[in-house]
Amino acid sequence: MSEDKFVVIERESDEYPQKLRDIANAPRQLYCSGDISLLKRNSVSIVGSRKFTVYGKQMAILIGKAIGRTGIPVVSGLANGIDTFAHEGTLCEGGKAIAVLGTGIGNVYPAGNRLLYKKIAETGLVVSEYPPSFPGAGYSFPARNRIISALCDSLVVVEAGVRSGALITAGLAIEQGKNDYAVPGNINSQFSLGTNLLIRDGATPLIIVEDVLRDMGVDTVSSEEAEGPEQRYGQDENAVMECLKTRNGCNVNELAHELNKKPASVNAILTVLEIKGAIMTYGGKIHLAK
Repeated sequence: MSEDKFVVIERESDEYPQKLRDIANAPRQLYCSGDISLLKRNSVSIVGSRKFTVYGKQMAILIGKAIGRTGIPVVSGLANGIDTFAHEGTLCEGGKAIAVLGTGIGNVYPAGNRLLYKKIAETGLVVSEYPPSFPGAGYSFPARNRIISALCDSLVVVEAGVRSGALITAGLAIEQGKNDYAVPGNINSQFSLGTNLLIRDGATPLIIVEDVLRDMGVDTVSSEEAEGPEQRYGQDENAVMECLKTRNGCNVNELAHELNKKPASVNAILTVLEIKGAIMTYGGKIHLAK
């Protein structure tokens, strides 16, 4: 990847956020691509495991959307899994995302998130404490967790096993005096053991998504209250949903045949519908979410 345009914010600079300066091991500098004014905004961090369940994916997208539509920046780490879905949900609502990297901002990791990286850099902010050419190392990804927690006012752990790096971020957030939330999960699921333990040890269970925002003093209105179904979905999206009403639980090829479209085109529509929370996929089948 070619090196992006970036600015360097030194720790002594007025543009350096005070909440990051306040931590004991504050980065000496920040390499930034995008809107640096977001560094001083109230924000919410959403973190979780790279490995995830359908439930975790749905919750990350849902929470990202709920926060994104308010204009409050959503901070995460651009990792696969929960981080990615939180960012996507935020961007779906036209929200602002802040991606904190464990590599330099000239290196996209994971490579599969290259397009997501580009969207965040264009509409939000990409941040790293490392020089642009830095490829990442074993220590750099856990180290960036302290930045994710320091930049936020509230942190939400969506889904995490007992060894997930998200638990490190949650611990740092508690030390830094941030509001700490965890999404409850199935007690038989290894992917929710970490979040359930956080709740046992004092984290606030996130039962209603808007609670995070209300605790920050933000009035919330759901997107479904703000606009009607005809405004939320495009013509092709409505066609897919109408088809699913009679063929709920079908696969992409069946939908493509029914709609007389190429599977690739249907896949693109399904991706948008899943981010909007209208459908869910599991076991190779597509289902209406409501």
